Amino acid sequence: MEMREMNARVSTRQDTKQLLLEAGVEVMIEKGYTNSGIQEVLSKVGVPKGSFYHYFDSKEDFALAIIEEFDRDFMAFLMPILTNSALTPKERLRSFCETKRECMRAASCRKGCLIGNLSQEMSDQSETLRQALSEAMERRLNAFTVCIEEAQKIGEITSSVDARLIADLFSSCWEGAMMRAKTAKSLEPLDVFIKLMFELVLKN
Repeated sequence: MEMREMNARVSTRQDTKQLLLEAGVEVMIEKGYTNSGIQEVLSKVGVPKGSFYHYFDSKEDFALAIIEEFDRDFMAFLMPILTNSALTPKERLRSFCETKRECMRAASCRKGCLIGNLSQEMSDQSETLRQALSEAMERRLNAFTVCIEEAQKIGEITSSVDARLIADLFSSCWEGAMMRAKTAKSLEPLDVFIKLMFELVLKN
């Protein structure tokens, strides 16, 4: 077999796996783990069932890869916002919230956050997935902490409370607001979060 043909086959396999992951994220973010069927994902991609098990050993293995895929995409979205030097640190946090609010509006409040959704559903069902979800949450928590520390240094946010604690509250309340927005099919929980968080909590 020529090298060109081998490279083409490798590329095709990688493309198929990526398509499966992207379709998996789309299905699982709306339906959760239990209600997501492998066949629905395969139908979206247009590949036979046998191909799925060429890339993933099980549904749990697939979900683990989906979590990792979503987390990579989320961090790639988050970090440019939280490191945007054109905005103050507090403005960056607000920009994150307002951008995600717009995403929820565009999706008619149907999706929410995959990490938050699966954490509610799977943390007691799979230790493998629980660990992956915990690590994903830790990465975003670390990013929020750094941004809040910057805000404290310039007096935008009070330094009387540890930045990590504020970041934990910010992240937990945001995830809760996202879940409520999805359940109520309304942006109001996000609007309440943004108003109270930035007027009452993130103050100097």
